[in-house]
Amino acid sequence: MDTVILHGGGSSVVLATTIGEPPAILHWGPGLPDGMIGADLKALTGHQGGPGSSDVFVHASLAMEAGLGLLGPTGVVAHRGGKDWGSRFVVKNVSDIDDGVIMTCADATTRIELAYRIQLDPVTGVMRVTAELANQGERDLDVAEFATAVLPIPAHMNDLIGFTGRWALEFQRERLNRFAGTYLRESRRGRTSHDGFPGIILCADSTDERQGEAYGLHLGWSGNHRMRVDTLHDGRVFVGLGALFGAGEIRLAPGARLTAPTIHAAYSSEGLSDLSQRFHAHVRQHVLRPQLREKPRPVHYNTWEAVFFDHDFERLKAFADRAAAIGVERFVLDDGWFGSRRDDTSGLGDWVVSPDVYPDGLKPLIDYVTGLGMEMGIWFEPEMVNPDSDLYRAHPDWVLGLAHVDQVPFRNQLVLDISRQEVSDYLFERIDAILRDHDISYVKWDMNRDISHPGDHQGLQRGHAQVEALYALLSRLRTAHPSVEFESCASGGARTDYGILGLTDRIWTSDSNDALDRQEIQHGASFFFPLEVMGAHVGPRRCHITGRTLSMAMRAGTAMIGHMGLELNLLEESEAEMAVLEQAINLHKSHRNLLHTGNLVRLKTTADLIGMGVVAQDQSQALYSLSIMKSQTQRLLPRVQFQGLDPDADYRLKLVWPPRFKSWSPASSVETLDLLGEGKVLRGRVLTDLGIGLPLTAPEQVLIFHVHAV
Repeated sequence: MDTVILHGGGSSVVLATTIGEPPAILHWGPGLPDGMIGADLKALTGHQGGPGSSDVFVHASLAMEAGLGLLGPTGVVAHRGGKDWGSRFVVKNVSDIDDGVIMTCADATTRIELAYRIQLDPVTGVMRVTAELANQGERDLDVAEFATAVLPIPAHMNDLIGFTGRWALEFQRERLNRFAGTYLRESRRGRTSHDGFPGIILCADSTDERQGEAYGLHLGWSGNHRMRVDTLHDGRVFVGLGALFGAGEIRLAPGARLTAPTIHAAYSSEGLSDLSQRFHAHVRQHVLRPQLREKPRPVHYNTWEAVFFDHDFERLKAFADRAAAIGVERFVLDDGWFGSRRDDTSGLGDWVVSPDVYPDGLKPLIDYVTGLGMEMGIWFEPEMVNPDSDLYRAHPDWVLGLAHVDQVPFRNQLVLDISRQEVSDYLFERIDAILRDHDISYVKWDMNRDISHPGDHQGLQRGHAQVEALYALLSRLRTAHPSVEFESCASGGARTDYGILGLTDRIWTSDSNDALDRQEIQHGASFFFPLEVMGAHVGPRRCHITGRTLSMAMRAGTAMIGHMGLELNLLEESEAEMAVLEQAINLHKSHRNLLHTGNLVRLKTTADLIGMGVVAQDQSQALYSLSIMKSQTQRLLPRVQFQGLDPDADYRLKLVWPPRFKSWSPASSVETLDLLGEGKVLRGRVLTDLGIGLPLTAPEQVLIFHVHAV
């Protein structure tokens, strides 16, 4: 048996590459010696036939196609008018590429070619898998299913960690014991969705943040998708991820090709935080554009929750004055600056500056903002249109839908068919004109509804084409305006994945600025996303979504652990609260490089606490955030261990947030260790193994500790 073995980040992938045999992964997980060969792996795993099943053992393939004969999960389902459905793909050619191989496979009878590109990063151990399907026949090929790959997982990974949620409460985690049969998550919303993030973790039941084996998988695709974990009757476990197609959506003409979205997958033997660190390093190195690595992420001020649609030039100038005075570096003008857009019922799609609101155009405001030393940003929602708009009145046929059914009402807007070239051209021309004619360096790109009926004017499904058109439009704009940064927003975190992140620079993690909910949301997002791409804003004292009232110290302390921003009416804040906010901005800036380049660790805490830290790559310093979510059952707060430090180094420990902290009674760790003053020098292993008892204090606040090697 011919094999290729890839090594990276302490893990190995062994590929079956024998010409004339199905492509397969024989091993993915702990590092193996180079001498390991396929025959040895087969002997060690002991696969064989048995009573009540086929006389020969049917080995898996990456495609899990029908012709294989393994009655389990399906990866590729294609046919020509009901025929040519039984492909059995075998390897034709193997070629080396950087950190991996390309395996070209085919079925000579059904005339379908399938190529896999598999790479394993030598540092992070993150595996990237892409696939391409080609119609080599003489008739059209209908593709019903095309999972990028179906990957084997060791059977002792007994737990599943999935991600669900809703609008304003994304990235909620569900951990359950894997079961016989199929665990299935899908999104048919035309975006990754609030409730079906395309990422999953499989781990041992004893795995936690600090120890144990774990496999993480993510599909870098911003549209409809399917993710399934299959536990077969013989005990084998497989995970398949791929784009999800509608009926008749993918029909390949002779010679045409279909590229599947990339699977990003990693293995760790050192717990969930280590797994996340691998994904974060991968995002920084391979997903984000390199230009951003050198530039500090500016502190934002976004106007939305301060003004909503009520744009007033003098008030906006006053916001800019107060924002600049406390250290804000970027001013983002949100919805309401264009056309007839005075509320959410009209104007969407008419991307021209409103003469009613800005009679002299946007230049006076932009000049004022940039004159204060801040960058200027602006909001767009290009994929949508209001029925009450000049664009819709001129081109009602440009929207997605079905002629024989009513549109599903959703925020007074419809979805433009951007897969039509004239629609994409119109959007490019309008956005390009705004960016070309104004000193704007940032675009917040929003998408505020699901795609309920993704049908074009011919009645064909266009969900997949819509995502490809979005990618093409963003690529075109980035080429035309390479210095402009883009943010992916979709009613908050409904479009957050490595596919969109490869074309944008930041994700809006959630529409909720409630700091308690944000702690949970940001904690969940951190499993796959580094802090520097996670937009986190200080909202108003009373959150308009939850109705909850929280202190400035809690709100600001939560927002500074991310890509920090503000989204509140600065004219209504007291001088005392403005002073606290300014302190938070200064603290964030002083540790911004650490937060946005370090290794994230999530701390083991009780259910009433959320703890995470960021440790410098050289372990010279770290910042730890402990959020007290609610009142504790026990009188004393638990002891917290600060993970990730060099056990043999000495560190000075200080409490740096909130300002003017005072515990409820004397003799807490803060007082006895002088953590508000000179701090306490402690050995790294004391902080990691013993930890410190948290001070007794009120709930709904966040404590931030800084440690620095001495």
